Amino acid sequence: MKVESSPDSYIGSVAGGPQKAAERPAAGAEAAAATGAAAQPQAGVTVTLSSSTVSAMQGSAAGGNDVFNAEKVEAMKQAIANGTFQVNAEAIADKMLSNAAEMLSSSAGGSRA
Repeated sequence: MKVESSPDSYIGSVAGGPQKAAERPAAGAEAAAATGAAAQPQAGVTVTLSSSTVSAMQGSAAGGNDVFNAEKVEAMKQAIANGTFQVNAEAIADKMLSNAAEMLSSSAGGSRA
């Protein structure tokens, strides 16, 4: 399986990736107007985290048990780029079944009370 990494791909254009020359703003007055608009701050959304989320984040940072492994991600990216990445469908299926069984048992145990 090959992952498309072309800047002309649909995902790249939606995510604000590189644009084709024909799609770029024109130079001159239009470009200056676009630059001025980009310099002004845009309205955002305020996000508030619950106290349990904050404590969970602090606990994982202090414990050093990070879920994200940058080296593993980089190795996977290289394997995908080289075309050597192998998907272990059996391991994925086992994990999905395990997660489903865990969810079913926790929901069944909670409804008995």
